[in-house]
Amino acid sequence: AYGLPQSGKLAHDLLRKRLNAAGYHEAATTPGLWRHVTRPVQFTVVVNDFGVKYVCKNHAKHLLKALKSDHKIPGDGYEVEEDWGGTRYLGITMDWNYKGHEVHLSMPEYVEHALARFSHTIPNKPQDQPHPHTIPTYGATVQYAKPEDTSRRLSPSEKKFIQEVMGVFLYYGRAVDSTMLTALSAIASAQAEPTEDTMTCCKQFLDYAATHQDAIITYKKSAMVLVVHSDASYLSEPKARSRAGGHFFMSADTEDPPNNGAVLNLAQLIKAVMSSAAEAELGALYINAREAIPQRQVLEEMGHKQPPTPMQTDNSTAEGVINNRIQPKRTKSMDMRFHWLRCRESQNQFRIFWRPGKVNWADYWTKMHAAVHHRNLRPEILTPVKRVLELRRRKRQGNRNLDEFRAH
Repeated sequence: AYGLPQSGKLAHDLLRKRLNAAGYHEAATTPGLWRHVTRPVQFTVVVNDFGVKYVCKNHAKHLLKALKSDHKIPGDGYEVEEDWGGTRYLGITMDWNYKGHEVHLSMPEYVEHALARFSHTIPNKPQDQPHPHTIPTYGATVQYAKPEDTSRRLSPSEKKFIQEVMGVFLYYGRAVDSTMLTALSAIASAQAEPTEDTMTCCKQFLDYAATHQDAIITYKKSAMVLVVHSDASYLSEPKARSRAGGHFFMSADTEDPPNNGAVLNLAQLIKAVMSSAAEAELGALYINAREAIPQRQVLEEMGHKQPPTPMQTDNSTAEGVINNRIQPKRTKSMDMRFHWLRCRESQNQFRIFWRPGKVNWADYWTKMHAAVHHRNLRPEILTPVKRVLELRRRKRQGNRNLDEFRAH
């Protein structure tokens, strides 16, 4: 019954009982991932959405039959809506390009509806950066922490507005538009005690969202090997903190795995104050490696055997410490992190290697960049809308030609 605190668990227990009776079982360590004991069918369940992967349509129909009719468990079956084209899941629209071996993910009109909710209009001047950036001081020999924010504290209603904006756009940023994540992280870190400066940053973020609506991310066919790029920016946040960035994607187990659409991007403040750039890079590697472990487990349970996960860093000191080419003498604050990473690498969970910073994709999520940097990198991270519109046009034309052929 709706409103009953136990209703979610009761519904899940009944679903599990019915699926178990039909031969479907939940993965041991990945909640929501199900597989059949013999059939080549696996699916994920989020609330009432099923995302099904199958080899033959008859196997998918077996799952449908198990959901619609029930002869072993008392009660009626479930009402099921079918989408054999796989066009929508969890509010995400998927455009499949089977010839090109790729899929495009988007959430049309999501930003438009969010802007209407917050009564925010499209700015007269396009906004290409989601957050103000710190203008670099070239030639400076000392790097100072950001000054404290001394502007006026916001009222409870203004504070609630900022929290609502963060809540609405965080899912969108995680799902399709990762260019928002660094700004969202920075604003969210101040939302407990927001100020006028926080509100200014929030309004600029909304201007950016209004300027760049309907983001699209593309995934290409790969060997389903998890690859991670890790980076950090030292002393770039208030209270002398640093920021970790991560770019997780599916690729191949090669010396230098080619890039792909991100399955996850991290833009996270490192809670502890780092004493050096090398320590910040080690902290970022530690954060990203811990995040990669459950992802490796998910892929293993999906049937994709994982080699040591390639992890790329652009800090030679951090890479040398982990791979035992540098023996640090006074690193008490770094000990736990680099010994943990060394331990995991010795277990063949990770393969940590160095590449120059200009080819490290995680750099984008470690700091606030100038507008020109966003303009240059956004087409590399996200897919131009016109490309997907052309794919949809060709599909509609192909469907019309097929209907005409059948008519004749």
